[in-house]
Amino acid sequence: MSLTMAQGMKRLWTPVAVLVALALTAMIATSWLINRDALYQAVEAQIRAVTGLDLVVNGPIDVSVFPGSYVSFHDVGLKGGGAVEPALRVDVLTANLRLLPLLLRRFEIADVMMLRPQIHVTRSADGVSNWAPFLQTIAHTMKPGAENQVSFSEIRVQDGILTYEDATNHVTEKLDDIDWSLAWPSISRSFAATGQFDWRGQRVDGSISVSDFVAALSGDRSGLKARLTSPPLKLAFDGTVANRTSAMMEGTLTIDSVSLRNALQWAGQAPPGAGGFGRFALKARANVVGASVALTNVNVELDGNVAEGVMTYANNGRQTLQATLAADALDFTPYISTVRLLASGARDWNRQLFDLELLSATDLDMRLSAARITIGPSRLGRTAFGANLRGGALALSVGEAQMCGGLARGSIGVARADTVADVKVQFQFNDIDLQSCGNEMFGVSKLSGRGNLSISLMASGSSAFGLAQSLDGTATLNGHDGAISGFNVEQFLKRLEHRPLAVTGGGSFRNGSTPFDNLTVSMKFADGIATADDVRMDGAASRITLTGTASVPTREYDMKGVASLTTDGAPSFDLPFVVQGPWDDPLIFPDPESLIRRSQATAPLLDAVKDRKTRDAVRSVLERFTGGSLSLKPSAPPDPAPPATAGPDKPN
Repeated sequence: MSLTMAQGMKRLWTPVAVLVALALTAMIATSWLINRDALYQAVEAQIRAVTGLDLVVNGPIDVSVFPGSYVSFHDVGLKGGGAVEPALRVDVLTANLRLLPLLLRRFEIADVMMLRPQIHVTRSADGVSNWAPFLQTIAHTMKPGAENQVSFSEIRVQDGILTYEDATNHVTEKLDDIDWSLAWPSISRSFAATGQFDWRGQRVDGSISVSDFVAALSGDRSGLKARLTSPPLKLAFDGTVANRTSAMMEGTLTIDSVSLRNALQWAGQAPPGAGGFGRFALKARANVVGASVALTNVNVELDGNVAEGVMTYANNGRQTLQATLAADALDFTPYISTVRLLASGARDWNRQLFDLELLSATDLDMRLSAARITIGPSRLGRTAFGANLRGGALALSVGEAQMCGGLARGSIGVARADTVADVKVQFQFNDIDLQSCGNEMFGVSKLSGRGNLSISLMASGSSAFGLAQSLDGTATLNGHDGAISGFNVEQFLKRLEHRPLAVTGGGSFRNGSTPFDNLTVSMKFADGIATADDVRMDGAASRITLTGTASVPTREYDMKGVASLTTDGAPSFDLPFVVQGPWDDPLIFPDPESLIRRSQATAPLLDAVKDRKTRDAVRSVLERFTGGSLSLKPSAPPDPAPPATAGPDKPN
């Protein structure tokens, strides 16, 4: 039985071997007898029929039938009719041939492979591309029933370069190291392209899928799926595309980036400021018409801030962004962390020049609302504000913000004039907690109570120091039921009322706190100098008034005041005092001359000192008592008679 099976298998394989031998012989004979001119003409005709471009071969032609069936053209150019320069140059263009038609002396291309192609895409000022003939031809040849049906359905690109020039928008881009595969199966109307390329130093993986390629080429609506993945950015679109009068896309857009700042820089956009713009994610329903993108059902995340709403972006010669967003909580600290008004580690204003170029780069119209907002040390409750940036002028308006236990409304305007910023600030704070507001806004926590604050200021400069030098405007504060910590005026005045020389300097001023029923502060600013128009603090048993100036550029006080004990609202004891020195640590000390005049032991000295030598000697002694500087001025012309010798001071 085994012998019978072996004989049967032998009879079966014998004709198969004969057929294989005949096929090999036919292929070898075909490779010898093939008409290379006819092959070249057939391939060239099919490529022209599919692409609408003429094939120009400047190098040798390689033909192979076995083991691979292909024809390779070296140093090839493809160009449209009338074009001077080829739209495509290829080092080696290989057309793989279908084997069975080849044995029958028919030349049909199965697929095309291009090695090191150089693709040149241009868009003229009238919007016409040099690849328009290719798109029109392939749209015609892919239609069912067309005269010249597409004979091949795949093009592979290896190590290619693509350059794009847009004369209208003055844009030039270049893609390197392109490894790409384009396929439109003959049994389907779909189109797919997948591969990789280098753009601006980053490797990009991409894929595009069109459900109805013929409709898309004709400008009709078709399904579209696109994916781009790179280290700086990931982008995905799933929807439809059409191109009747202009390109239109509608669908779901998803963007993700570990650093929006890096992604913007990679895309050639200058990111605003120097802080923030890290983790970014966006998902929205997108409607793209030409260079305009309208986003609805937006869910956007940036630096941990999540918001929802609508957005519109347009780039018609100038970038414009419009948005209306709502969020639960927002933190703006990353975006202001690099903005330093004061020099690092110093009390001087920062003299570094502002970077105002960003004000002219983009137009912005944004409306934003949030339940909670954090700006550095400041905490805001429910807030609604708008930002408008147009023509280099920024306008920020706060409709209402819950701040410091009260409400804040106002606006900030910044206009650019070359390298100089013109700034205007107008704000009204109603029924705020003075301690939290002072601590958050000015770093001062010695004032407590509640009150209203009104600010109207303007300045112009190229740095924070320049703004401080030119500050003009007004500021008023009306407070009630609070206190100033650091000194107890009532206790101090009562002690001095009975013992005027019981103080040895300003140290006793810096203990306890001074309560007040009403506080009024009215300041006027001119060229960086704040003048106290009306500064009063009224308490149950004391009253304080202040006059003088405060320099904004040097951040120093130069003020005088009067602290009074009151009985039934009338002053019973007045003590002049002086406030001098830096804002964050001023010197507060009583007027020594007034203390000496109240002392029964030392008051006669002021009248006794008439000539200069004696006045200087007595002043040095008195300064030991007061611990401060004393100015002794004679109240009458000098007496030629020598002054009487004063006895030692005795405590009262």
